[in-house]
Amino acid sequence: MTNHPPSIIALDGPAASGKTTVGRRLAEKLGYLFFDTGIMYRAVTWIALDHDMDMQNEELITQMAQSAQIDIRPPSQNDGRPCDVLIGGKDVTWDIRSGEVESKVSAISAYPGVRKALSEQQRRIGMRGKVVMVGRDIGTVVLPEADLKVYLDASAEERARRRYDEIVERGEHADLDDLLKKMIERDRIDSTRAVAPLRPAGDAVIINTDELSEDQVYTRVLEMCE
Repeated sequence: MTNHPPSIIALDGPAASGKTTVGRRLAEKLGYLFFDTGIMYRAVTWIALDHDMDMQNEELITQMAQSAQIDIRPPSQNDGRPCDVLIGGKDVTWDIRSGEVESKVSAISAYPGVRKALSEQQRRIGMRGKVVMVGRDIGTVVLPEADLKVYLDASAEERARRRYDEIVERGEHADLDDLLKKMIERDRIDSTRAVAPLRPAGDAVIINTDELSEDQVYTRVLEMCE
């Protein structure tokens, strides 16, 4: 590369729009840290479920988010994981991908105190630079000064089908209609919450991935970096 690639790359978009896959490949190519910020919200949701907390108790969940010991590390196993997710030293990488976590994470991530607690941690990591950060509010809230902002979008139907394929590939059972319903509900919560709603940053490049292959999306974003 003749020019230096952007130091902070923000990849935003709804669930299953291709952010994680493209972000991982991009980080690997550039030698950057890959950081999917949604993992932190899933981790907090998993802790709340594991401790049988009242999901409606915003104050309790916020206090837990502020003190939660969540660690994100490079993948230790070659089982498709983008990274290791550790809570108090315990590997919960696949546990936080459960259907129960999936159905509760949007409500938990809508709590302003939870978002504030986790956004501060995310920002601290991101400001080190040489990072590909993936989420829903990176370009708008966490790192508005990111050098490159990309917003990946896709229809709910296409995203539900991708999530279905991902679950079946792991040898688990999935219901496509149920996944679609959950996807639509999650979009509604994410885009209408009072704090940091899901939306593209004003200076983000928007790419609709419905008709594009993973390779095409990756190539397009890599070209922007170069």
